[in-house]
Order: sequence, then C-alpha cells, then structure tokens
Amino acid sequence: MSIPAIFRLLIEPIQRAIAEEGYTTPTPIQIEAIPHLLQGKDLLGCAQTGTGKTAAFTLPLLQELSRENKPATGGRPRALILTPTRELAAQIGDSIRVYGRYLNISHTVIFGGVGQHAQVTAIRRGVHVVVATPGRLLDLMEQRHLHLDKIALFVLDEADRMLDMGFIPAVRRVIAKLPAKRHSLFFSATMPPAVAGLARDLLHDPVQITIDPERPTVERIAQKVMFVDKQDKDALLIDMITSHNMDRVLVFTRTKHGADKVVKKLAAAGLSASAIHGNKSQSNRTSSLHGFKTGKIRALVATDIAARGIDVDGITHVVNYDLPEEPETYVHRIGRTARAGAEGDAVAFCAARERDFLRDIERMIRKSIPVDRSHRYHSETARLATGPDARPEPKGGRGGSKTAARPTQRKRAR
Repeated sequence: MSIPAIFRLLIEPIQRAIAEEGYTTPTPIQIEAIPHLLQGKDLLGCAQTGTGKTAAFTLPLLQELSRENKPATGGRPRALILTPTRELAAQIGDSIRVYGRYLNISHTVIFGGVGQHAQVTAIRRGVHVVVATPGRLLDLMEQRHLHLDKIALFVLDEADRMLDMGFIPAVRRVIAKLPAKRHSLFFSATMPPAVAGLARDLLHDPVQITIDPERPTVERIAQKVMFVDKQDKDALLIDMITSHNMDRVLVFTRTKHGADKVVKKLAAAGLSASAIHGNKSQSNRTSSLHGFKTGKIRALVATDIAARGIDVDGITHVVNYDLPEEPETYVHRIGRTARAGAEGDAVAFCAARERDFLRDIERMIRKSIPVDRSHRYHSETARLATGPDARPEPKGGRGGSKTAARPTQRKRAR
C-alpha cells in the first residue's frame, strides 16, 4: 500500500501502524498541521467535528516523544492532552494505542465517574502521555499523585466545549502549572472571545489553521427536516427506523430525561436502544457505546455533551429529535455521520416551538434544509408557526397559559 506524502514525514513504526489501519487519505487538517508540528511550532487549529483532528496532533506527538527517547517517570508525564469528556478522552487514548503500537511510548487515560485507584497506579508506575478531563486531573494534582513540571507537549482539545461545560477556570489552573517552555497545541471548532483569549495566553507565535470556515456542514450529508407536532415525535421516530431499515442511528435529545424517555418508547416498540448522558455511570456509557459500535444496539440516544466523544464509523443516520438551541451544535451533531469518506443522512424533527431554532440553523449554514412532507405525521401547524407559537418553551415546560409563556434566552457565546 502506498503511503501518502504527508505520512512519509513520520518515522517508520508510525507509518507501519497507519498502513495496517488502512489509512490512505489524510484529511486537510492533517496535511496542514503535521509538518508544522513536526517542526515544534505551536498551533491554533479551528476545525469542525469529524475532520481528523485527533490524528493531526497524535501522530506528531508520538514522533516527538519517540525521538526524545526519555524514560517514563512516576508521577511526571512528558505530554498532557486535556479534553472535555470521558468518551473523547477514551477515543484519544485508543488513537495513541493504535498509532503507537510499535513505539515504546506509554500512556494512560484519567477521568471522573470511576474509582481513581487504577489511574493512580498507572501514573505512579510512570507514563509518557496522560489524556485527561479537567476535574479528575486537578483532583490527582491536588492529591500530589501527578505533577506537570516535566510536561514538554500540551494539547488542549475541544476548547469551545470546555467553555460550554464551564471548564475554562479549571483549564487555566492546569495551564498555570505547566512549564513556560513547552510545545502547545490548541484545537477548537469555534472561536468565541473567551476561547480566543485562552489561546492567546497559551500559545507562543502559533501557526493558525482553519478548515472550511465558510462551509460548516459536511457535503456528503443529505439533510432534511420533518415538521411534526411534539406529541408525535416518538411515533415518527419509530416509524422511520422500522420502515427505512435504519441500522445504526444516533438520536439527539436536549435533556437527559428526554433521552431516557425516548429509549423507553423505542424499547416498547421492540427496537434495541440505549441512552448515553451525564447521569449514566462510566461502565454503562462504555457498554452502550460498545453495543452501538458492534451493532447490538440499533439506536443510541444522546445528549450533546455526552456525544462529543462518540467516534463510530458507519453511523447511517443522525436524528435531531430535539433541535438544539445553538445552531453550531447542529453542525457538531450531523458531523457524526458521513465519516471516513462515507455518505450519511441527517433528519431534523421540528415542532412549532422549535421553528426559531430551525431558522437560526438555516441562517448559519446559508441554505434551506429540504422539507419532507411525505410522512404520516407531517404538521402544517409546525411548518407555518410564527411569532409566539414559534418561540421555544420556557424552561420547565409550558407551566401555564400561552400568554404567560415567555421565550427562553438563548446563548450567543459563539
């Protein structure tokens, strides 16, 4: 198998691992980032979900550590990758294991929601790379199990999601403990002011790479919207999955309670489904994700934060059961399909109270999403909703008459 020119910049053990995985086409961010990172330059990368960011920073990181050729020291890793969610941390850990299988580079993944004993044991034994979420990392630092004074490479991934989850103060506490002399990489899908300020503080004379800023949706994704009354969404979802033989469907809800409710409805209809959100234990989340990857679970129902680390090939459909309040979130969601050169479908359910959300999404992506009127639950009321009827419900539900309801204040951080 021919190795692409950009991957020929990497050492032979990494090339061999890439070849065994069948990777033949580097993504744009890999093409642009890898040469600069191999030269030791700081990098500011802005790219959407599903663009290959993980390999873009993991491959050069492994090469730099391999050439450094220093032994792992207990409690003092050489590289730190900070990421917002447990699932994304696990995904990055898998990438390090796969790409570094022929290297003498050790790593561990640390996050909350599970006991810390195994994580502390690995750190004390000594690892080159730590992949971590902010909360557990700070816990182990405060307990003096982990020290950052020997960090030579630092990667901050999904910085905008760190902002959304309230992690920026924790991230700044971590950065304050890093050595002044280090190689720093910063990745974010969007660049709101708070994130841009963090990048300025973290990076030194960085190379800046932006991938497709004017075309945020994946061209291979076939999008459509289905107007439906709120009470008919469950029936429409069940009808879609069964009548169209959807094999691997990722369904997004706005709330954890909503995700659990949808799973119960699907299960009652005889469809294998599982929920993944912040209230689930780590073992439950891992089991659900494994079942989804292997095809045992047909529909995975997720909230946005829990889904950020889902990287599953072969997702045929993404269904926005609830439209997101922020239009950028829609882009992150649908980016979970059409990976690795495949095509995919994204379906949005839109009730009357979500009409404004749909308008915001179409304004951002600069196109109208085609409407599917062919389904039995089509609602002209939802399609034509304007004014108060189109505004999102107050938090906590309707809770009174229509005249008493006020639209929620939507965040515009991005």
